[in-house]
Amino acid sequence: MKSVHDSNYMSRFDDHHAHGHDDRHPGHGRRTIPSRGLGVACLIVLGFSALEIVVGLTSGSLALTSDGLHMLTDALALGLAWGAQWVARRPPDAQLTFGYERAESLAAFVNALTYLGLLGWIVVEAIDRFRVPHPLDASLALPVAVVGLLVNIAVWWALHRDGDDLNVRGALLHVLGDLAGSAIAITAIVVAATTGWTFVDPLLTLAMSLLLLISTVRLLRDSARVLMNATPPGLDLAALSSALAALPGVTDVHDLHVWNISSGQPALAAHLRLVDGADWVAVLEAARSMLSTDFSVQHVTLQPEFAKPI
Repeated sequence: MKSVHDSNYMSRFDDHHAHGHDDRHPGHGRRTIPSRGLGVACLIVLGFSALEIVVGLTSGSLALTSDGLHMLTDALALGLAWGAQWVARRPPDAQLTFGYERAESLAAFVNALTYLGLLGWIVVEAIDRFRVPHPLDASLALPVAVVGLLVNIAVWWALHRDGDDLNVRGALLHVLGDLAGSAIAITAIVVAATTGWTFVDPLLTLAMSLLLLISTVRLLRDSARVLMNATPPGLDLAALSSALAALPGVTDVHDLHVWNISSGQPALAAHLRLVDGADWVAVLEAARSMLSTDFSVQHVTLQPEFAKPI
């Protein structure tokens, strides 16, 4: 026997469909398989970060130690992204009727904020190295730094195949930071060992930090747009409204809202005012077809309003 709570919950969904709700596209309520690459990458990065920290401290290589700490932070970020993918697979319920898919966007936002703070720390360290050079044992640090670069390339390749959603982008951002850190560590070790000139380390660090800052800000912006229900990028809201208003039987469009349920899953809700006697079923089907074909919007909720007789 259903409880009152369950009945009210189903009633809200029945009302929703009566207004003209389309939930047939494969994106909504999807059960995507969590990225195997994220899980593997998390374990690899976690293990190798410990090795770099130990060798860096033993050899006196601050660049290698910093890269190891960087990788440790990234392992936590990869774990967060992977966990968010598992949470996102949970089906909708009475509390979260759109489901848990925004967990991925939330994880991407947290990853971007974390990386922003990490970049600040890297810049401070780079400036400090201009003032105080750090001696190191190249024979011990260089092999580990080279292997670290190869590990990061393998991790990047594994994640790059998993698509371009915000969650994977957040993870890739951290891996790119690891790649930069490994390259900087190798360069610093080689140059310091062959020339004794250590300023190349902070110079490269600052240059790479600037490039990574651009990617971080973009990820922060894109994930924040999803969380704030902003209009999906590239969608012309004025053109969409005009196209709805131009449908046969429609006289006006208002209360129009378009947002992303999660990355790449646009949804739309609107009220359509119809001429007296208009066939709502025909209008609804025409609107669904047009929105899907012309604007790639398939999750649609439309409510009809018939003109009152004078």
